[in-house]
Amino acid sequence: MEVDGSDGPVNLGGTKQRATLGLLLLQANKVVATSQLLNALWGADDAPTTSRKILQNAVYGLRGVLSSGSRRNGGPDQHEATLLTQPPGYMMRVAPEQVDLHRFHAWVGEGREKLAQGASEPAASLLHDALGLWRGPALADLVEAGIEWPELVAVQKARLDVLEDYFDAQLACNRHHVVLADLEMMVETEPLRERSCGQLMLALYRCGRQADALNVYSRIRTALVEDLGLEPGRGLQQLQQAILTQDPELCLPAPGAGRPFTTADGSAATERRPAVLSVAPVGGAVNAEALGTHAAEPTVRPPTSETVTGRMPVRSPAA
Repeated sequence: MEVDGSDGPVNLGGTKQRATLGLLLLQANKVVATSQLLNALWGADDAPTTSRKILQNAVYGLRGVLSSGSRRNGGPDQHEATLLTQPPGYMMRVAPEQVDLHRFHAWVGEGREKLAQGASEPAASLLHDALGLWRGPALADLVEAGIEWPELVAVQKARLDVLEDYFDAQLACNRHHVVLADLEMMVETEPLRERSCGQLMLALYRCGRQADALNVYSRIRTALVEDLGLEPGRGLQQLQQAILTQDPELCLPAPGAGRPFTTADGSAATERRPAVLSVAPVGGAVNAEALGTHAAEPTVRPPTSETVTGRMPVRSPAA
């Protein structure tokens, strides 16, 4: 997690102070109860008798950090980041566009809308830029210190969903060669995600690797049966049969043919579109200039390689 001042990253202090800021940013512009903060920092039964005092000191320290960053920026303005005391706890008031998690969700929303409309090229571009905000596991420094929050799990799962949306868009743009390596890494790290396994099967099939595509199905079926006692979903089974029979519907999509359908709930796989795949968030902000332009054939790495860090440019002191 980083806070950007005009002179670069600001020193956020110790783990408790950083964790306090991290949780407040994950719920930016919402009041976070003191009891929730204490539970997040120490756990339900492990908080010391001085925990409230430690939290108050962390809040005081964060206000000093934000104030210092504001002075370097020339004083308060309408975009100030402010840590407020508001019963029953605290609230981080910050412009949404200053937090990269908000940008991520905004761009993902736009990308998914384009994908639903069949505009695969702009969808791939928007989803690529959204994923580009991730630079490692969300709040990686806190995770390394032993922090485990449901909010972080939800953010990570959201990123995996977006990765699969991105693969859908690229496959619909005839870019199976571009995403093949990323899909293989995704399936290696998340072997029970049927949607990405189906995407990998289709990409391999389109690359002329029918046997490898069927081996992917065999591996996930074995894992599901042995680990969960489940058979693959209907959509994945249909894809396996389509590969076995070399169904012409699996051929390359025509430009702008539309969105691949999903098997996330196991039911949408009956919608067979001739030219489309048949198998189918963070905390802080990245400066706009850091995004740059993306390549014509972007590569997005799977979850172990890059994720959102939690950077927020500081504009002014907290009150």
